[in-house]
Amino acid sequence: MRERGLEPEFSALANQQLASITGPGREANPEIQDLTHLLWCSIDNDDSLDLDQLTVCEVLPKGTIKMLVAIADVDALVRKGSAIDEHARVNTTSVYTSARIFPMLPERLSTDLTSLSAGEDRLALVTEMVFNADATLTSSTVYRAMVRNHAKLAYDAVAAWIESEDALPAAAAAVPGMESQLRTQDGVAQRLRERRHAEGSLEFETFQPRAVFEGENVVDIRQQVQNRARQLIEEVMIAANGCTARYLAARGGASLRRVVRSPERWLRIVEVAKGYGESLPAEPNSKALEAFLAKRHKADPLRFPDLSLVIVKLMGRGEYVVESAGRAPIGHFGLAVRNYTHATAPNRRFPDLITSRLLKAALAGKPSPYSSTELGKLALHCTQQEDAAQKVERRMRKSEAALLLESRIGQSFDAIVTGNTDAGVWVRIFSPPTEGKLVTGMADLKVGEKVRVKLVAANVERGFIDFVRTN
Repeated sequence: MRERGLEPEFSALANQQLASITGPGREANPEIQDLTHLLWCSIDNDDSLDLDQLTVCEVLPKGTIKMLVAIADVDALVRKGSAIDEHARVNTTSVYTSARIFPMLPERLSTDLTSLSAGEDRLALVTEMVFNADATLTSSTVYRAMVRNHAKLAYDAVAAWIESEDALPAAAAAVPGMESQLRTQDGVAQRLRERRHAEGSLEFETFQPRAVFEGENVVDIRQQVQNRARQLIEEVMIAANGCTARYLAARGGASLRRVVRSPERWLRIVEVAKGYGESLPAEPNSKALEAFLAKRHKADPLRFPDLSLVIVKLMGRGEYVVESAGRAPIGHFGLAVRNYTHATAPNRRFPDLITSRLLKAALAGKPSPYSSTELGKLALHCTQQEDAAQKVERRMRKSEAALLLESRIGQSFDAIVTGNTDAGVWVRIFSPPTEGKLVTGMADLKVGEKVRVKLVAANVERGFIDFVRTN
């Protein structure tokens, strides 16, 4: 953390501020609606306690559906310029490692007082969206409300139920009407997904291994699988983030946007496609790229994560920028949307907390709490710190894998070549799903080629895993 310019611990002043907070945010304001009676639910990872968003929907006449997204009002307790806010501003994000979570906000806030915890009344910013039966957006607005989470749910359990593999999760079954809520939300999300892909939204499958612990021991590493529940939340949050961006633009203020620019290395992407016997246009075209990716995923699912990684790297990373009303938005090439901000995870990401403050000021008719110059500096800083946090997390994942494999030195595995550069050749074994470096037998290997390898070294401290080729 420190090597990357991140602060692993909270300052004494931040802890003093935390000690002075006696309960969740409350505010006597007639414009704050009481929506605690609605059947709000959260869907997140099994172990997540820092809950940022809730969803609920209502079927309207003629097949239209009103979808509400509630986002935790973290600003109600973490004011701009306070000691806790300063820590959040420095790190800009929570850092998740298997060894330890480094939360952007103190856990007493992020997992309790500012979390949309089950059974608790919490202040929130609500994005209300109305969709036609085909998931076209007809209207949207933003307002403040008091909400209550009636069911804390987890991705995998909800997905298993949606896909008819398991029973409705107990937390949902205990709430009358929640089953139909989830069915309706899933239906809206799948139609939103279809519309985005028709517009050229890119579908990737990246390598996301996660360590499994039993007590203090790493016992397995499993690949995080995309499923219908993750898609539900992803689609609804993308829609809400777009509405947030447009809401701020309509009120004439600057906003902090999340963008992925049109790829400068598009011709290199064209070359990659050509290697698979496919042709892409000479100019960046997300619809054509999505069609190529979908075809490759169907033809070769085993190697698709590695192709995904190549394309992601060639597209370039996402970044935060300041955009002003009246100017054409840069947009997000990967999501095929023009207006997009990060606003749905203020417990975990500082850009989202900034956007919450911009929204609250706009709703109250007050000046922006951030100048354009200040927003510009924060956009650059948030981009840099997000990159730093990802490097910390990647480093720790490598050490997790080395920790699991150090007792298996000398064993052989089936593998696939994932990289071949001047720096070396990398391979990924399938069980457990882990990457390492090939230190002998590299001659003439191509990315995507299957090989048999033997594990010869695993350095936990440095996160190094070395293999030699055996066939």
